[in-house]
Amino acid sequence: MIDKAKNLNADEVFLDLEDAVAPDAKAEARAQVAAALAASGWAGQLRGVRVNDWTTPWTHADIIDVVSAAGASLDIVVLPKVTDVAHIHALDLLLSQLEVTHGLPLGRIGIEAQIENAQGLTNIDAIASGPRMQALVLGPADMAASLNMRTLEVGEQPEGYDVGDAHHHVLMRILIAARTRGILAIDGPYLKVRDVDGFRRIAGRSAALGYDGKWVLHPDQIAAGNEIFSPRQEAYDHAELILEAYEWHTSRAGGARGAVMLGDEMIDEASRKMALVIAGKGRAAGMERKGEPFQPPVERVRPTANR
Repeated sequence: MIDKAKNLNADEVFLDLEDAVAPDAKAEARAQVAAALAASGWAGQLRGVRVNDWTTPWTHADIIDVVSAAGASLDIVVLPKVTDVAHIHALDLLLSQLEVTHGLPLGRIGIEAQIENAQGLTNIDAIASGPRMQALVLGPADMAASLNMRTLEVGEQPEGYDVGDAHHHVLMRILIAARTRGILAIDGPYLKVRDVDGFRRIAGRSAALGYDGKWVLHPDQIAAGNEIFSPRQEAYDHAELILEAYEWHTSRAGGARGAVMLGDEMIDEASRKMALVIAGKGRAAGMERKGEPFQPPVERVRPTANR
């Protein structure tokens, strides 16, 4: 699985020491993870490790063993079940000591915090502002259990809930905290790895809200995830058109106007900001524009007859 992961078209690959590893296998798994992260053959993805949470007896050894052996190849530490910013500060201090000890750039290894229960959601603003923070990640299964949701299907609506999306508040709370602090908001996994249609449906909700991505558990989910979190071609083309048109109309050559018509649509500074979001996602996904570029209107001068 690790060898296959090296060439998958994912933005980040993290190797798991938490829920995927039985207690009696933790020590052996640390050595395997460290060796894999330090090995050659990776295709440019961010490399990470998910350690055990601070309430367990394994966290400090996970971090010390992996960073000591593979710190130069490690980009991210995923810290699960974060309930307080103290968890982030503790990880930051330990990482800083290890970076100094092993001659690594201080502060280079980032932290992604999983928000997996009611307490973590309550303290999310402080957590998001912690040192090294690069992303907030929803842990949907643990969150559902923490809230006593009546469901056994991760991401699906609880039985009897038929008036909206039972997960909307949690998703928005994480998203707002992430945007306030300028870090990423990442949706958690969809456990039915063979049900790509189900993955698309659940991922489509967080993508529509503005999430930056979603965890995948199986290679079959990657193509769907990359597609869903990239803009539609039509939307990307139109966003680029808005940016070009607005840049021209606000210039002196275009009349220095702040609100203008683009076809049947009025565009202004708020339109530009919205277009930057869609265009930025498209550019990050490597999309190529297929629509026609903006053409400034041609000024027509009516000739006057000589008398």
